[in-house]
Amino acid sequence: MLNKKTIDDINVKGRRVLVRCDFNVPLKNGEITDETRIVAALPTINKLIADGAKVILCSHLGKVKNGPNEGESLAPVAKRLSEKLGKEVTFVSDYNVTGEAATKAVEAMQPGDVVLLQNTRFRGKEETKNGEEFSKELADLADDYVCDAFGSSHRAHASVAGVTKFITAKGGSNAVGYLMQKEIDFLGNAVENPVRPFVAILGGAKVADKLNVINNLLEKCDTLIIGGGMAYTFLKAKGYEIGTSLCDDEKIEYCKEMMEKAEKLGKKLLLPIDTVCTASFPDPIDAEIETITVPSTEIPADKMGMDIGPKTAELFAEAIKSAKTVVWNGPMGVFENPILSKGTLSVAQAMADADATTIIGGGDSAAAVNQLGFGDKMSHISTGGGASLEFLEGKELPGVMAADDK
Repeated sequence: MLNKKTIDDINVKGRRVLVRCDFNVPLKNGEITDETRIVAALPTINKLIADGAKVILCSHLGKVKNGPNEGESLAPVAKRLSEKLGKEVTFVSDYNVTGEAATKAVEAMQPGDVVLLQNTRFRGKEETKNGEEFSKELADLADDYVCDAFGSSHRAHASVAGVTKFITAKGGSNAVGYLMQKEIDFLGNAVENPVRPFVAILGGAKVADKLNVINNLLEKCDTLIIGGGMAYTFLKAKGYEIGTSLCDDEKIEYCKEMMEKAEKLGKKLLLPIDTVCTASFPDPIDAEIETITVPSTEIPADKMGMDIGPKTAELFAEAIKSAKTVVWNGPMGVFENPILSKGTLSVAQAMADADATTIIGGGDSAAAVNQLGFGDKMSHISTGGGASLEFLEGKELPGVMAADDK
């Protein structure tokens, strides 16, 4: 999965290149509120333009539950892209995505031109039977295909993986873009060929969401740190009182197994040694709230754990300091609340100070790191939520697998 053809390996001069991007940007009243994903796609698009390709872009936007609608059209993306690229991006607004309007727009292209197709989800379920027909129609528009949408690469959708077999059939290449390549290099190599010591940090609310990640990372890392809501299930599995803290009761046996596995493999598994507790969950989430800090073995029966305490922050920072590779997925507490964000902040600070390759595995940790101002201090912040998790689980991602090997 780590040795894929990139856009540097293919000759695209004068050829039609279909690029699957991740333009799933947040919109408010038709305006883009965060353009990070558009900016992230620019290096790949600019490279293809410079090499004389006819660049055809496609992406999904939103969940499209009630059929095609202007609120989820990619029109605002076309406008912003035109500004960023300094050239007009022709937008095909046809809800059919690959219909006559798309065919005509592509036929009129000159080398260096850019066309953006309508939201791929407007075609209905991309992963069903309809997907086969849609995959072929997408491939009919192009000679080669480039996947640069890591955030969607765990889905075997028409525009992510299905299209590749039809491109191959016509003698074209399937490559990955610069954004995908970066994800493969950082996330893939961190898990498969890490520079040691390798420390993995897992947080977030539920053990259930990270079952396979815990299992896989225990085999790969030297130290596994567990914080956030999921730590309380582990603490309960050790026989401690956890009060009204979050707990996956069905996963207590699993936590016991994982602690035994760590011991058997000679791996360190670190859990919080002190905990910041409150009487209830803050409402609203950023409200002022009274807290007490207690040893993790002594959480009062009427209190809930909300963040790791200062001693735990020190313990975790010490482990991070000695690492050469650190992967982090999931916050240490309710980071949206200033009073309960200190644990997450301390982990971010320790990673920023570490002399190591530091990787944030998407989702809430990416939001937390950016919100707390540490984004530019990390080696890599993954653009995929579910995709990053599946990569850390050791799963094969359809969008990556579908690219040609070098």
